Amino acid sequence: MSTAKKFAGQTAVYGLTTIAGRTLNFFLTSLYTRAYPPSVYAIFGNMFAWASLLNAFLAFGMETTYFRYLNKRADDKQTVYNNSFGAIFIITIIFLLATLPFIGPITNWVRIDAKTPAQDYINYTRYFLAILVVDAWCVIPFARLRADGRPGRYGLLKLVNIFTFIGLNLAFIIVLPYIIEHQLPGAEFFKSWFRPGWLGYVFLSNLIASVVTLLLLLPELAGVKPRIDKAMLAEMLSYSWPVLVANFSFIINENLDKILLPKFIKNPTDLGIYSACGKIAIFLNLFVQAFRLGAEPFFFSKAKDKNAGTTYAFIMDYFVIAVAVIFVALMANIELLKYFIGPSYWSGLGVVPLLLFGYLSLGIYMNLSIWYKLSDQTRYGLYISGVGAVLTVVLNVAFIPKYSYMASAWASLVAYASMMVLSYLWGQKNYPIPYNIKKNLTYIVSSIIIVFLSFSVFKRNLFIGNGLLVLFAAGAFLAERRQISSILKK
Repeated sequence: MSTAKKFAGQTAVYGLTTIAGRTLNFFLTSLYTRAYPPSVYAIFGNMFAWASLLNAFLAFGMETTYFRYLNKRADDKQTVYNNSFGAIFIITIIFLLATLPFIGPITNWVRIDAKTPAQDYINYTRYFLAILVVDAWCVIPFARLRADGRPGRYGLLKLVNIFTFIGLNLAFIIVLPYIIEHQLPGAEFFKSWFRPGWLGYVFLSNLIASVVTLLLLLPELAGVKPRIDKAMLAEMLSYSWPVLVANFSFIINENLDKILLPKFIKNPTDLGIYSACGKIAIFLNLFVQAFRLGAEPFFFSKAKDKNAGTTYAFIMDYFVIAVAVIFVALMANIELLKYFIGPSYWSGLGVVPLLLFGYLSLGIYMNLSIWYKLSDQTRYGLYISGVGAVLTVVLNVAFIPKYSYMASAWASLVAYASMMVLSYLWGQKNYPIPYNIKKNLTYIVSSIIIVFLSFSVFKRNLFIGNGLLVLFAAGAFLAERRQISSILKK
């Protein structure tokens, strides 16, 4: 099997399970935005933003470090596995000891809605602390499945997590209220404890789904030996902490806006609208994340090949084409996609093209970032994502008071685009890879022009937008047909 086909096959399996899971999860947004007003949905967006920040800290960059050290210490994979999981386990225990005694002050800090009872917010905080720890314990077992080339089991467990989460949400938001309202069998029992419209059921569903996933990972967890090589662990932590800071900075770029918006805009409705409209843009991010799941272990496995740079450049070419087509396709059909969220949220649709182009830039940055991971220069990831984080903070703080969530969307775009450019420039200086810049820029600029025409000039007209999409996709196919034919013949 050719290198291109092998990579495409691995990415397709990871991608299908990731996209299927996230797409099913996305449909919950439609449910949430109809079950909860924007002011309540804002709590959802804010709590998950805090969770994302802390998730990055608890994982401590160990996923990337695990892949790197499997390649670097191929003769001692068990020790690499023990060290990776052991580091996360110790960090989570310290985290619990540092947070559980201070539930009250932590809750007051994250609280954005004075109308929500204080005890409810305390329960939300407890749920999220548990979710964070359980999810952190799953990181390395899932990474092992990827490293061992077991995308089927990886995907199955991810889907079990998603279906558990979805099933519980449907039960709490639709099924139980229906049973109570129509006095079906069990109605009196459910009525004795059930609280209609309580947002906490969403977080409780997440916790249960995470625990189920952890239990299903017990075979992988059983492979952990309670022995840590201190010398190797010190070396791994030296590699991982810049990755941690880089990941943390990335999460800041992705989520800080949802934390800062309620600090500057007292009406939580704006955050609810922004969070919901951001879910439409997540379709492109799904592809980016699916690509990363297949790409990172694949890139590391090819690092010692003579033509590794050419392979990386080749993959970049078709990654850019794919994300550009997805970008155009989503914006061409924004008038259909908007029905996935409630009508009371449509006023924020203007953020979608900005967020989409930000995700496009982020995807290219992730592809480019392989250079500093392969060359053990992870400090550059720290520098690059640090620049992005600073831009995110400065632009949000400076412009949210005047422009609300539109400032956050622009800040996201500027941060990711800057990271993409910096990674390319520093990468070509320190670890040159022969990327086809002119070709890639042609597709990127063309997609921007088409999206502008579709969204702003033709006012989101479905027929014109999809006509432009067909022309763009056909042009890309004609330009690449010989290369595509060559790949299929191998």
